[in-house]
Amino acid sequence: MPSNAFIEAARAIVGPANLLTEAEDLQGFVNDWRDRYQGLACAVARPASTSEVMALMRLCAEHGVPVVPQGGNTGLCGAATPDASGTALVLWLGRLNRVREFNEVDGCIVVEAGAVLQRIQELAREHGYFFPMSLGAEGSCQIGGNISTNAGGTAVLRYGPMRDLVLGLEVVLADGTLCNWLTPLRKNTTGYDLKHLFIGAEGTLGIVTAASLKVFPAPRQRESAMVAFQEVESALTLLIGLRKQLGDRLLSCELINRAQVQTVLTHMQGPTWPMAAVPPWALIIEVTETLDSYSLREALEQLLGQALEDGVIEDAVLASSNAQQEAMWSVRHSVSEANKRAGYGVTHDTAVPLSGQAVFVRSVEKRLAEEFADGQMLVVGHIGDGNLHVIHMLDPAAYPGDALKQAAVRINRIVDEETLALGGAISAEHGIGQSNKARLVHSKGQTQIDLMRRVKAALDPEGRLNPGKVMD
Repeated sequence: MPSNAFIEAARAIVGPANLLTEAEDLQGFVNDWRDRYQGLACAVARPASTSEVMALMRLCAEHGVPVVPQGGNTGLCGAATPDASGTALVLWLGRLNRVREFNEVDGCIVVEAGAVLQRIQELAREHGYFFPMSLGAEGSCQIGGNISTNAGGTAVLRYGPMRDLVLGLEVVLADGTLCNWLTPLRKNTTGYDLKHLFIGAEGTLGIVTAASLKVFPAPRQRESAMVAFQEVESALTLLIGLRKQLGDRLLSCELINRAQVQTVLTHMQGPTWPMAAVPPWALIIEVTETLDSYSLREALEQLLGQALEDGVIEDAVLASSNAQQEAMWSVRHSVSEANKRAGYGVTHDTAVPLSGQAVFVRSVEKRLAEEFADGQMLVVGHIGDGNLHVIHMLDPAAYPGDALKQAAVRINRIVDEETLALGGAISAEHGIGQSNKARLVHSKGQTQIDLMRRVKAALDPEGRLNPGKVMD
């Protein structure tokens, strides 16, 4: 355990009110929000500046103390939860939340790691711009966590994941060294672009303290629609038409199956369904336009009307107001909370080439139904970029002792086998954390794992940064 001298020195850096050591004060920082992972910590430090982060990292290096960085603690893979040893310092970055600059010429906003995603969206709107990262936890997740997991969200189809939205980073290394790469340059070929090592590294290589992020012209038009169909192939056919006719105006295409919709409607009070019945599959579509001269609604109406006439889709509802748009999206954004309330979900973050998505869904559904007929397969995800979330819900009471964990391992293996057979990846946006480490080794292959270990050893030779995450 860290010494009293370490605790007193950490307290001197952040101030007495911002070094938490009492067990009751630590609870919200040592458990993940789904209650899947519980850990212990010697303390929680809440720095308010990059200089305080640097000082804490130097102190931890001197005393050999592990560090677990944490933002909004909204992740699904246990990446922000310390282990059970009680030796780690949790570094909570929520006070490091200033907006340092909004630069209209460079088209970027410079924010600190603890800034909440929704606040960044709002600030961009206040300046007449648009920050496209959007996901269900946007009211509480922090941008440092979004960067560290290479978050995806609902706008990847047009704007890409977090990696594509980052121009520059400020990072503190394990020994307290500051790397200031906050430049807003969009072209730079002077050697290795090292910032990309830290995007998606889940805090295992360094502590992200600030970022330069791209902002875009605010859309002048926004239209949302929900369509119903019988098979995933129909969604892919419609997607082809949307891309051909609307191009980059297509912002989001979110797939959801009947079981997932019914789970949301059963366990959440707010969301409502805009159609008379819940179909086997539905697609939530959002399109945007920055020009007033183009009639976006008319184009979408014509496209969906033709799809109805051709029998590609069975029904379609276009939102006629902002309130109706938000109502449509409330179903999608309520998925995680609804599933948490519904039972024990074995959750997957699969990426599969679009051409293989229908095969993937049918194959996984068939195999899970054969081996876990008592469960229910929910599907939701970003069909436009190939990222589908399969959540197989189980009743914990039916799996006593270690049976639940064993069932989860088998379900993971089924989903992973079908994913890899189609050239996919086991994680597209949620990361690896501690829940997917064994699956990562199986899916990446030894050569890539060895290269990752060499990078880790170069930047964190003592293995003190977020130990037990991504790789052992």
